[in-house]
Amino acid sequence: MADKKPLGRQKIPMAKIENKDARYATFSKRREGLYKTASKLIGQYDLDIGIIISSPTSKPYSFFHPTVDAVIDRYLNPNTLPSESNRLAAENSRNKVKELIVKLDEYDITENDETDEKIWLKSIDESLRNRLMQLEKGASTSAQSPPYDAN
Repeated sequence: MADKKPLGRQKIPMAKIENKDARYATFSKRREGLYKTASKLIGQYDLDIGIIISSPTSKPYSFFHPTVDAVIDRYLNPNTLPSESNRLAAENSRNKVKELIVKLDEYDITENDETDEKIWLKSIDESLRNRLMQLEKGASTSAQSPPYDAN
């Protein structure tokens, strides 16, 4: 039992996935993973990144930051400064990314607050329902008042 590895840690042999649907799903997941990793690197280190990949159906996909021109110019001429237009476009793109990160962080905070509020309200609702059920049970099992006696 101690020698058993979890499924997530096992090596998968490199082989073509024969099932078309599984191959497309795997491609999509890997593409999303690459984009997500690239986005994290951009957020942490403010890098220039370019990714070009081709799907199993030969459809091209790309991801560039800050711009296609800035990444290609930097790749072709790593020791030269970017042109003024590329520099301004890259700066504008970086500013937009920073603004979106701030908005996303604000959204995450409000989303978590709403979730906490919903959990809190749900617990109050459950407590009230339980108390109401206890009161109803208590009322039905308690002795009834004596009938009205006119004498």
